[in-house]
Amino acid sequence: MNAPQTTVRSQVSEQEWQLRVDLAAVYRLIALYGWDDLVFTHVSARIPGPEHHFLINPYGLMFEEITASSLVKIDMNCKPLLPTPYKVNPAGFVIHSAIHEVREDAGCVLHTHTRAGVAVSAQKRGLLPISQQASVIMSSLAYHDYEGIAVRDDERARLQADLGGAKYMILRNHGLLTVGATMGEAFQAMYSLEAACQIQVGAVGGGAELIEVGQEVLDTVAHAISVQRTALSSAEIFAALTRKLDRRNPGYAD
Repeated sequence: MNAPQTTVRSQVSEQEWQLRVDLAAVYRLIALYGWDDLVFTHVSARIPGPEHHFLINPYGLMFEEITASSLVKIDMNCKPLLPTPYKVNPAGFVIHSAIHEVREDAGCVLHTHTRAGVAVSAQKRGLLPISQQASVIMSSLAYHDYEGIAVRDDERARLQADLGGAKYMILRNHGLLTVGATMGEAFQAMYSLEAACQIQVGAVGGGAELIEVGQEVLDTVAHAISVQRTALSSAEIFAALTRKLDRRNPGYAD
């Protein structure tokens, strides 16, 4: 008789398992919205505790097939903390470990290479204040210059310094990055940033003169964001997104 197989769920806490389910949902939502780039790019979720352990995608799986059990748990040296047949994207480790190391509020870090995101990252002025989406982002937006594929440890310090306390980052000639306390918050932030970039690409491509939002209005928006709560929380929005995912591509909680 074969010995019963040890499951990932049986080896982790309920808190970690829920993080795994939510992170797997984010990967599949990225695929659903067309933000994926074959097996490249990455999303991570920090496991609470002083060790700065975090979960990241198994390198080689399409985002649409990632599950809670297939996610890889690693430490700050990129060492897997549970048995796994998968590797970790080296660039993913450098970027995400850098942020998790210094941002205690970074429960989730989300990075994409969408066409619109890369297009705006290659424009000299970066994101322009020409939409409501952009006006929400501008007060917490950072930039990081391109240094090639992010596989060198010495880039970590520059990533940390450039991001600072920002929620949104444009990686020049590379793509987009968002930080959130939860998976839902990071995904919602990326949805807004991606939308702002798509709008900008469309508006610039249209060739007409653009109307930019003035600094006084941007300051008003930033103040409103700092003192007001949205009608729906990111948790409620994420719950709605996972219901949509359950209809389109269930199985992420396996």
